[in-house]
Amino acid sequence: MSSTDNVKKATSAELAANRKWLKESISPYFFSAMRDEPEALRVLELGLGTLRHNRRLILADRDKSLILARVNAPGSLYDALRHFQDREISYAMITHSDAPMPGMQEALEIQRFEFDRKRNEEVLAWKETKVPAGIARKVAAELKRSYPEFDLKEFDRLLRILWLNNESYVRVSSPLRVAQVLQLHQKASRSGGLYLYVEPSSIQEVSRVHFAVGNPPQKEFLLQLMEVFNRLDLAVNRAYCLTITTGVHPYFLGTFLVNRRHGGVLEAGSELFSRLQKELYNTQIVSTRGYTYREFVTTGVMSGEDASLTNAFIAFCHTNLAHNQPDRFGLDDVQSAFHSHPEMSLQLVKLFRARFDPAVTASDPRYQSILEETVEAVEGYNTGHRYLDEMRRTIYRCCLIFITHTLKTNFFVLEKQALAFRLDPTYLAALETSSTSDLPPAQPFRVTFFFSRYGFGYHIGFSDIARGGWRTVIARNVDDYITNSNTIFRENFVLAHTQHLKNKDIYEGGSKLVLILNAADLQRGGERELEVCRLYKLQHGVVNAFLDVFVTSDGVAKNPAVVDYYREDEPIELGPDENMHDSMIENIARISKRRGYILGIGIMSSKEVGINHKEYGVTSTGVIKFAEITMAELGTDIYRDPFSVKLTGGPNGDVAGNAMRILLNRAPKVAIRLILDGTAALCDPEGADHEELGRIVLKQDLDAFDPLKLHPGGFMLFRSGSRREGLRELFRKVTRTGDGVREEWISTDEFSKWYGSLPFTVKADLFIPAGGRPESIDKDNWQNYLLPGGAPSTAAIVEGANSFITPEARVQLQKKGVIIMRDASANKCGVISSSYEIIANLLLSESEFLAEKERYVRDVLEILEKRAGDEARLILKRRREQPGLLCTEISDALSGEINEEYATIYRFFQNRPNLCLQPIYRKAILAHLPRMLREEPKYSKRLKNLPRKYLFAILAAEIGSSLVYRGDKEADLEATLKGHLMRQFE
Repeated sequence: MSSTDNVKKATSAELAANRKWLKESISPYFFSAMRDEPEALRVLELGLGTLRHNRRLILADRDKSLILARVNAPGSLYDALRHFQDREISYAMITHSDAPMPGMQEALEIQRFEFDRKRNEEVLAWKETKVPAGIARKVAAELKRSYPEFDLKEFDRLLRILWLNNESYVRVSSPLRVAQVLQLHQKASRSGGLYLYVEPSSIQEVSRVHFAVGNPPQKEFLLQLMEVFNRLDLAVNRAYCLTITTGVHPYFLGTFLVNRRHGGVLEAGSELFSRLQKELYNTQIVSTRGYTYREFVTTGVMSGEDASLTNAFIAFCHTNLAHNQPDRFGLDDVQSAFHSHPEMSLQLVKLFRARFDPAVTASDPRYQSILEETVEAVEGYNTGHRYLDEMRRTIYRCCLIFITHTLKTNFFVLEKQALAFRLDPTYLAALETSSTSDLPPAQPFRVTFFFSRYGFGYHIGFSDIARGGWRTVIARNVDDYITNSNTIFRENFVLAHTQHLKNKDIYEGGSKLVLILNAADLQRGGERELEVCRLYKLQHGVVNAFLDVFVTSDGVAKNPAVVDYYREDEPIELGPDENMHDSMIENIARISKRRGYILGIGIMSSKEVGINHKEYGVTSTGVIKFAEITMAELGTDIYRDPFSVKLTGGPNGDVAGNAMRILLNRAPKVAIRLILDGTAALCDPEGADHEELGRIVLKQDLDAFDPLKLHPGGFMLFRSGSRREGLRELFRKVTRTGDGVREEWISTDEFSKWYGSLPFTVKADLFIPAGGRPESIDKDNWQNYLLPGGAPSTAAIVEGANSFITPEARVQLQKKGVIIMRDASANKCGVISSSYEIIANLLLSESEFLAEKERYVRDVLEILEKRAGDEARLILKRRREQPGLLCTEISDALSGEINEEYATIYRFFQNRPNLCLQPIYRKAILAHLPRMLREEPKYSKRLKNLPRKYLFAILAAEIGSSLVYRGDKEADLEATLKGHLMRQFE
């Protein structure tokens, strides 16, 4: 026999031996799951022996898949995952042999990864998809047998979605494994996006862990899960992990077969299972990319939960200290204080746990001793570096104040995707004055801090019952993230305070919820969908954290894991603001109702069962009413006379778009000389063409305006559709000439100069800032609003956007003769509308509201016109009576007067709760309501169903505002004196 024949014979024998060993040593499930990869199995059979000399054998390596055979060793999977941590894994299968490989002491590990995440639009057509009847029948039978609690009404939809995501997986997997995936998907979707279950497997001392997450972290997630198992000494023998897209957001569906490395079984209810549960759920909060995780969690210095809390400490201290001293308390400085001294971080964590662990609370004597121990450690902190030591002591004191002033938190709630901390607002007074001197001189009623994996922020409210919008600022690069982090607290505080001034006509005080979303690592153009997923993840996690602490029973937090030092119901109403999509609005309302919040779906305005601001133009109704009355004061009837206006905010925006719609419908002679939004700027000295503008209003952004419709001398600058020439980015400018249009491409510097200057320099009769970032006109640039001769570029400004002009700039412009109707007055009708939406949610069923919606909205619009008109006329009346007063000063004074009356009257009824439904007070409540609720007995008799706090608040709002808008101070004093004398002397 030739040597070649000997080699062939030996190779054949080795192949047969390898094939036999693989069949005997690896679970049959592996071969079933690899039926679609016969060539990979062939490579494995041929090359198994090479693993005696090499760490890995590539079985398949394609654009969207990678299959490896490896020598099983501690960290082997972790090592593999690190090499493609930026890729999104759609399917992962990990399998270990039950015995060592031939001639070796180590077992075999097979790793199969697929990188084929489907996009939402690819899955939305699931209704047209057909799954082979035989497969569907077998899976349905397995579900009935193994998971009888599965709701089969969802079977067809869930199976089709899985098929569209990974047809091959459904074809090659056993009916049991497909049934497990469907069960996991349904459980996760019905449990708020987190589900964990452990059960025995058929293998001795091996448990099957099922873990599912809705909208999971996009990168490194499987790596993070494996790190958890490894840290808890749980060996993963096999794993099957799918990430599927549902058309809304993805789901991670994982099954892990694990055993304890030191013997024993992982059992539900055990101490180890409790640790596993905390750590797996905490993967939704702690990021793998941070220093705390990398240096403290993976090394065993901290648990994942402690790392999340430490990161929350950092974010809170940074945002509370940096807004007035960004150079001293920058993000790096605050992080360094906690990272350089993990023992101090752990001491603060220890104190926090002692205060809020349901088993060990502040009533326990150990808390006081730990508090004293922590204070001593903070005050005695001394490394010999004087400047650093003082700065870090300030940071640690801030953290101490945070812990001791938090009144309730969801930190000990297991199923959470964000942290919530409801604080006593007096904590602000405990901070150094240098940290708060840049804030308005008012103390909030409550401050709530939220922290999650992808962002953080605050809800700040200025009264017990409070409402205001939910704004999410998306930071798309590191500079944006740091800048917004530095100022978020002040921005939130100012917006909430402004909202409180604005809410003077309604029963709710002002509040605002502002979050920062960190999307700095999503820089590629194709990652827009990932940004939306991350946005929804942040908002979904925060609303559930919000409900963890604010859902109460008899005034006390309902969840027993929340230690509640406040112990009162807190009716807080939210509304949509920047980056709040319709689907999330509806989701928040559903979650609130399901979880039993005191307001039910009334937590959120602008729902389907509500009054959509953009659809009905409620904010713009008030803005244009203010514009009408202000221009009349200047001698112009905007509905009959020619006049010109400039706007920031685009035709597709809520406030600007509806302002344009109202003007186009009611003011035929208006010339809209400037429109500026995020996509383009339009400047036309004769005014934008009404017909062309009407074509895109409330449908498209400004870049859809046809430049051919400009008048001669008009031009457009396009932010969208830029192009690159070498290293230069160029923007399109289109100018209308007598002969047509001329197109040119201008540099970034030229574009920015033009774009930034237009709101200042374009001359018009009226300016309506209805979009744009806060503080666009400030103390440093207000003079740019003056034309070369010194006159302002408009005679009047009606603020449709919040805080577009800073207080200092308002004062200076008014001294130059500009009438300014500030945001707290001019754009208040949006929040008034939302207030009436919540009243409808509390007094009408959903079907009643939808049946009467158009009628109800007409009644609300009638109220909005009246509320706006009352205030605009009173401001101008006081201005005529006292010419030295500025309109914004009068606006602030009116808000202060009404809010002071409100607070006094609210306390009065709180102390006399049985008065509110007596006939005279009942009439006042009815007077506050829309006509439909006021005049129809079947609705008006439901007043008694309103929460008692709401009755007090409605009375306080109606009486307080009427005393100011329609009161006569001398007559009111006369009535008070008469009443006093009659009681004393008759």
